Amino acid sequence: MKFKGGDYFDITLPNNLANSAPRNPSWFGYCASLNVLDARVLFSMLHTRELFNPMANGTKNALEKHHLFPKAYLAKQGITDDRDRNQQANFAFIEWSDNIEILDTSPAEYMKDQLAKIPPNEKAGIYADHALPDAWEHMNYNEFLRQRCLLMAQVIKRGYERLK
Repeated sequence: MKFKGGDYFDITLPNNLANSAPRNPSWFGYCASLNVLDARVLFSMLHTRELFNPMANGTKNALEKHHLFPKAYLAKQGITDDRDRNQQANFAFIEWSDNIEILDTSPAEYMKDQLAKIPPNEKAGIYADHALPDAWEHMNYNEFLRQRCLLMAQVIKRGYERLK
């Protein structure tokens, strides 16, 4: 299948990612792309394909969907509707132990600790794989969602191109 022009990856796909539906085909395309691109789990040395494996799960899922802007933090900012807080672009996969550590702190606060775990020469690649805009942790939430949907579509495009 060949896509003409950039409309699909530049307009259609980002618009499809801008929702909170739990069974969104565009979100599944993003998840598949993380595996195809051999992306590491955010804040981890493990790869997503390793933790997507059902054998990696015990009594607690090894891999969890994390609210990049935690729900309780957003509620303090006046964003209380789950349709807004559970946008696809607000999720990233992390290991459950990191999810517990982060809890409901602001992204600017928890990223201080998380960035310390990332070698500086690897940050740009990790941010690209996880569709994170530079300095996202200091962004306005709605602007973050808009930019991340665009970047997630580019991750899907890279995964698609890798399969061609």
